[in-house]
Amino acid sequence: MKTFAILVGGGPAPGINAVIAAATIEARNHGCRVLGCYDGFKWLAQGDLGHVVDLEINDTSRIHFDGGSIIRTSRTNPTKTPEGVARVADSLKRLGVDHLLTIGGDDTAFAASRLAKAVEGLTVAHVPKTIDNDLPLPSDIVTFGFTTACNLGKELVRNLMQDASTTERWFFVTVMGRHAGHLALGIGGSAGATITLIAEEFREPQITLDRLADVLEGAIIKRKVHGREHGVAILSEGLAERLDPQTLGNVERDAYGNVRLAELDLGSLVKERVQASLRARDVDVTIVAKDMGYELRCAPPGAHDIQYCRSLGYWATRFLLEGGSNAMVTIQAGRLVPVPFGLMMDPKTGKIRVRYVDVESEMYQTIAAYMIRLKPEDFQSPETIAALAKAGHLDEAEFVRRFGPLVGRA
Repeated sequence: MKTFAILVGGGPAPGINAVIAAATIEARNHGCRVLGCYDGFKWLAQGDLGHVVDLEINDTSRIHFDGGSIIRTSRTNPTKTPEGVARVADSLKRLGVDHLLTIGGDDTAFAASRLAKAVEGLTVAHVPKTIDNDLPLPSDIVTFGFTTACNLGKELVRNLMQDASTTERWFFVTVMGRHAGHLALGIGGSAGATITLIAEEFREPQITLDRLADVLEGAIIKRKVHGREHGVAILSEGLAERLDPQTLGNVERDAYGNVRLAELDLGSLVKERVQASLRARDVDVTIVAKDMGYELRCAPPGAHDIQYCRSLGYWATRFLLEGGSNAMVTIQAGRLVPVPFGLMMDPKTGKIRVRYVDVESEMYQTIAAYMIRLKPEDFQSPETIAALAKAGHLDEAEFVRRFGPLVGRA
């Protein structure tokens, strides 16, 4: 009897259980034993085999409706040291694992690629999971969980937009997305938020906090000219990764060396800077900072993600059982397309490539066109400049000097 092991790494995403269910059912139907490894690589990296459970069809046949992960997840990084990979490899050998299916994002994919080289005879497949949507797939192929997270995020932002209108205040909402702004843009665009800021729109390697605050202050001023004292700004979490180090100060990092962005509180940082600037000129604005992300990750998956994940789980299992290995499993145009781990690597960093938002695309330009923010045309008419300067309690020359560079006007 062949032994099939499944583990989940990284943060939760809607649809994990659907992958586990489909993979378990297909492997069991082919006479395999199926093991669920609790907490990702955590226990395997310690040589602890006591946190593994046999998965049966009856245990998993209805879990595709549920959010979360029945075998939990963790961010344990076995690639931190050569010993970590070796211990996981030894644990898998002792369990008699022939096929390994990992479910996760870029960090889990990288660990899976290392294991594929470390264990002779072990076949490894990775299923791309992240609400960040930043794994190296074709531009029209989303990672599972992204669609459900966008839909739920849109509903939450709609409620905030109603609250903002009712109470005449602004919300600065930081949305998960460490490296790329897909989730922030998907939520902001579908909800019709006032403005959505993502790191990809800034050309410079590092962004100053003042630059970020000025973009938001400009949007607040422009809304005032339109007669509205409220709005909702969506901020991609990845903006914090691009802030200059002096702005960040001492920050905690996770096992993969990533800044713990949830503890950085980007929204409050920007809120304080914007409010201080406006209050210095007696411009009265109420701003509330909020974080969004944990509310999205364990949501029950929508119909698209359920079917998508069942397909990924089924074909990942078939891929392994038929001798495939060392690849990320994708479904493109309705067909199985394994992407070899080697093609996913960035030669400069040695890690999995990141898929960023294409700010030159028509999709991004459509969303940007509906944002309320300062744009080049706002500086073409003396009357418009005068109205904006008045709303911001600035003289016209100071307004142009302060905000003109945001749109390429020196």
